[in-house]
Amino acid sequence: MAKVLVPLADGFEEIEAMAIIDVLNRAGNSVVVAGLFDNEVEGANTGLKVLVHDLLKDVDPEEFDLMVLPGGLPGAEHLAKSELVQEYIKRMNEKGKLVGAICAAPWALKEAGVLEGKKHTNYPGFEEKTGQEGYIPDQKVVIDGNVVTSRGPGTAICFALELVKLLNGEAMYQQLKEGLLADYC
Repeated sequence: MAKVLVPLADGFEEIEAMAIIDVLNRAGNSVVVAGLFDNEVEGANTGLKVLVHDLLKDVDPEEFDLMVLPGGLPGAEHLAKSELVQEYIKRMNEKGKLVGAICAAPWALKEAGVLEGKKHTNYPGFEEKTGQEGYIPDQKVVIDGNVVTSRGPGTAICFALELVKLLNGEAMYQQLKEGLLADYC
């Protein structure tokens, strides 16, 4: 079982966050959802408020195998501009641990310097924030070493399944993919 850290900031993309949290939990991973600013975090589109047990400042990134960032605005901007998030991404990356981001959140990976020389994808138009170098516009999920990125809400389940494959192996990936009827991934 892997340990996964999912930071949430106000303005997170609900579909992405819930897909990531749900699919990684279904694979048997320990998923810790931590609020960047508060224990109550509001989504970008629905006004949905999520209560989280932990604040990001109170968790140790060294304990995790993966840190994965949902997109949405202004959530992704909060993550990209947070010194704490930048520090955690850098620490995870330096240890060769997995770092992932979807939609607008690869912006935070760029700010932390982990997209340097890496292939990546993001929500269309956000390559101005993530950089044209290495940008791949036509893949649902791009994996380059320990960096995993995806495009947006419609690719969230595929993204989460690829994270499962990396953390839990092919058999668990296939089992969940079949169970979720995600043959489009």
